[in-house]
Amino acid sequence: MTVTGGTTVDVGDLDLPFVEPRDDLSLKERNERLQAAAADHWLVRSTFGYMVLHYDDSVAVLRDRRWHSAASMLPALMGVDDPEFVCRRRTSILSAEGDEHVRLRRLVGKAFSPRSADRLRPFMRQVIDDLLDHVVEAGRCDVATDICDPYPIPIICELLGAPREDWQFFSRVAADILRVFDTNLPEVTHLIVEASDELDEYTRRLITDRRSRPADDLLTALIAAEEEGDRLSTEELVMMVEAVIVAGTDTTRNQLGCAVALLCDHPDQWALLARQPDLAPQAVEEVMRYFGAVRATIRFASEDIEYRDIRFPSGTFMVAGLSTANVDPSVFEAPTTFVITREPASRPQLTLGAGIHSCLGAALARAELQEALPLLARRMPDIAADGPVVWKPPTTAIFGPQHLPVRFTPGAPVRSQR
Repeated sequence: MTVTGGTTVDVGDLDLPFVEPRDDLSLKERNERLQAAAADHWLVRSTFGYMVLHYDDSVAVLRDRRWHSAASMLPALMGVDDPEFVCRRRTSILSAEGDEHVRLRRLVGKAFSPRSADRLRPFMRQVIDDLLDHVVEAGRCDVATDICDPYPIPIICELLGAPREDWQFFSRVAADILRVFDTNLPEVTHLIVEASDELDEYTRRLITDRRSRPADDLLTALIAAEEEGDRLSTEELVMMVEAVIVAGTDTTRNQLGCAVALLCDHPDQWALLARQPDLAPQAVEEVMRYFGAVRATIRFASEDIEYRDIRFPSGTFMVAGLSTANVDPSVFEAPTTFVITREPASRPQLTLGAGIHSCLGAALARAELQEALPLLARRMPDIAADGPVVWKPPTTAIFGPQHLPVRFTPGAPVRSQR
């Protein structure tokens, strides 16, 4: 579909193909349909409105501040009408816009720097080694439930400065708060509200403690964050802790699961990563490009927007198709080939987003994956599927395996030498 001659047309007047995110299609079938559509069209209709499929158009939408995050609107779009859940939803850095978003990012940006993430790398290796110690002698495990699911919580706790005895509490409340991404959201809102209330109460106590006893952790850094006399309020600090859990837990565990599942199909590259752990940064970028856990992200037009001679009325929903953008042949050479030694493209993969709502914890997510994958490859040699993978529905906001049974050459518990 092309609009020419400088004439602006309303998007509703265009004859566009419809791409339906059906749960009855496998991920492979869904990818094939999207890629086939992308070969002929840059814009299609989707369930929530419209979807851009090409890299440049996805970046344009994500960087245009008139396209606002639809994160706060997702419960309503999924049919949630629980008044207690709706009225309790606070403004989050994940959905804030305009001056409020600029202020929050400015205040907290330094606390999420690559340097801050690097400080946790030894701890990340320790967590992965501890998890592996429980499975390597058996020579088989469910990677999703035995490794991926429990991996992020200790790191988030260490990041925030929560003591080890509270890890179980964090794991429990995080599991319920993260139900916000479930496809049955209307049925579980009461669990999310209860868990959020518990986390709020805990976080307020932790904030009080850190104000009197500063430590070397993220919460202390957020309390101390100041810009021209401006600081985060207690309510904003509580919001940031929940945002860290929501954004930093499910994304990491699902992306790690996607990575292992993908590498099971490429045993030569799994073995190469074990031999050359320095390939981890390239491997992580290639995994996220080829098989990102975040397949798309939704925006809505905060005002009438004209783009490529098309008028998108205020309120229009737009999906940036990250999975198809990441295999755009105009950006990536041989895009449907997976190779962890791929040289970086001139433009980055988009799984972590772009523009003002790009992933605030991108450095942390990259570090977690870069530390985990080489250790898994070294301590789980000759990995292979040990049964069918049970995937979450392809329409799930953050996609990944629910169960990923594998077998591998058994070994004795051995601590990391990296």
